[in-house]
Amino acid sequence: MLHDRQKVFSCTQCDKCFSHPLNLKSHMRLHNAKFKCPECGKCCRANQDLTIHRRIHSGEKPFECTVCSKRFATKCQLVTHSRLHSGEKPYKCHVCQKAYRTSGALYKHTGVHMIDRPYECSLCNKSFCTPSVLKNHQHYVHSNRRSYHCPYCVRKYKYPQDLKFHVRTHTGAKPYLCGHCSASFTTCMQLKAHLLKSHNEGTWFTCHICGKNFVWSRDLKRHLLEHEDAKPYVCSECPKRFYRADVLKRHQIVHSDIKPYCCSLCDNSFADKRSVKQHFKKCFDDLGLTNILQLVRYSADETQ
Repeated sequence: MLHDRQKVFSCTQCDKCFSHPLNLKSHMRLHNAKFKCPECGKCCRANQDLTIHRRIHSGEKPFECTVCSKRFATKCQLVTHSRLHSGEKPYKCHVCQKAYRTSGALYKHTGVHMIDRPYECSLCNKSFCTPSVLKNHQHYVHSNRRSYHCPYCVRKYKYPQDLKFHVRTHTGAKPYLCGHCSASFTTCMQLKAHLLKSHNEGTWFTCHICGKNFVWSRDLKRHLLEHEDAKPYVCSECPKRFYRADVLKRHQIVHSDIKPYCCSLCDNSFADKRSVKQHFKKCFDDLGLTNILQLVRYSADETQ
């Protein structure tokens, strides 16, 4: 029942629908709420909820993270944020045991276990459980739009999270701290790798054939293919064979005129990602942007 979420419980006062009667009951209280925000008209069930909501308009953020000094409007937001530093993931999927920091992330994950996926992508035929997930898939996977601009340089990104990580290369921010030593990291993935390699904290993914250890399960899966004699993916243009379909796909670009990787600083295009990265660094230096970036960093340090 949990993984077959049909939104059959409808609100009689608006067009919202819910998959559980308790969610509908909670929603209905908003229509009868007595506490109304004078700024935007939103109704709250309790005066305390209204007080918290009004911080959106005032910009008040009374709760501060003791690790990175980031501030939040509610204690709940601070608790959720602190899990980035601690690595705590209290919400676990009972189907596959995968864990998440927030209940919302777990709820979104449960869609992968749903049998019914009626929303199909017209471009790749992949199916999804909700129209919103399909919309996100089409926007991020099939669109070339890069809506997220770096405020320090000309780089653009498809995903806000990629921009967030990139900006840290300019600011030098490393919010993920090791609890065993003074090391700090830009991403939680780097911290996880450090904890395993330096402090043996966590669980390695070990190859049962050669005993080689991996930090990530995806790397172990790729490694296991190397122990197989068969290379089922054959290039149609040359005799080369490959373990994985994605490697064959990247190889086939060599035989075509397609150059899908474009430099964001000039009009040059390249057949593979490694070439465009090497070119971008050279182009960055040739345009004198390295000195400008250093000045931006210096100015940021002076204002702090």
